[in-house]
Amino acid sequence: MAEIKTIGVLTSGGDAPGMNAAIRAVTRSAIYLGYRVVGVKRGYYGLVYNEFEELTSRSVSNIIQLGGTILKTARCKEFLSPEGRKAAYDNMTKAEIDALVVIGGNGSLSGARIFASEYNIPIVGLPGTIDNDLSNTDCTIGYDTALNTIVEAVDKIRDTATSHERLFFVEVMGHMAGYLALNGAIATGAEAAIIPEKETELDQLADLVSRGFRKSKNSAIVLVAENPATGGAIGLAERVKREFPEYDARVTILGHLQRGGSPTAADRILASRLGAEAITALRHGQRNIMIGIRNGEMAYVPFTKATSMSMSVKQSDIDLVKILSI
Repeated sequence: MAEIKTIGVLTSGGDAPGMNAAIRAVTRSAIYLGYRVVGVKRGYYGLVYNEFEELTSRSVSNIIQLGGTILKTARCKEFLSPEGRKAAYDNMTKAEIDALVVIGGNGSLSGARIFASEYNIPIVGLPGTIDNDLSNTDCTIGYDTALNTIVEAVDKIRDTATSHERLFFVEVMGHMAGYLALNGAIATGAEAAIIPEKETELDQLADLVSRGFRKSKNSAIVLVAENPATGGAIGLAERVKREFPEYDARVTILGHLQRGGSPTAADRILASRLGAEAITALRHGQRNIMIGIRNGEMAYVPFTKATSMSMSVKQSDIDLVKILSI
């Protein structure tokens, strides 16, 4: 294997609080160990269209507290094609980039897996997504911050729901995974979480009503994952109007509010640890892996396992929402 002298770093897919902390850790750990670092702008788009800039220790000063990503991120249809990936590889070669650190979610790491299989490039991924839906890691960069944002918002909505005796459906992100909705419900004392993992098993709205909500409570907060399988908050509110007209149902969609903001201490620490470990992994000849965290320890996870979408919510957590909402 050729010696690594220059390491590229990019952020891809949806932005997540803590990505800047990860960029900082990757850059400074690499420089500390004698590597040159190149930032790739706008994710895979920057690889395809040759948008590179050298990063120094000063380049990443005063960014650990910032949300978003200083390297920007963008969707790139071109990278989905063999021709686009060939252009990306040629640009990397011309820029003398020997290895890549990719910070992103399932789609981003799937792209890294394909790219690594086609070309002899050492690539290490970092799990950067608020959805927390990557396998074999206990937590992803951005999840804790997004969850805290949801908690803050729902706490405020609760005041209005109680005052006006309303049923509020609060839609949160989590297109394929219900972690934000479920754990947000536990953290806020919500009456229910409607998540895609359970939508095929039961009518979650009817289950909420049948559990005695109509008898015991005049107001309620229900967190809903945005997945179309759940019907979304708007679809559920329309059902309430048709089937349970005695309730005054309202909808709040938190949307991209969940992505922004200064990362929590937990996300800053996680991103810093994972970013530094990515450089250690490359130094030791590792490739085509995601750096995760399991039981507080760094874990090297092959891309194929990291992107398998094999994670599932715990039934015990679903039961806990029900138990605590009586």
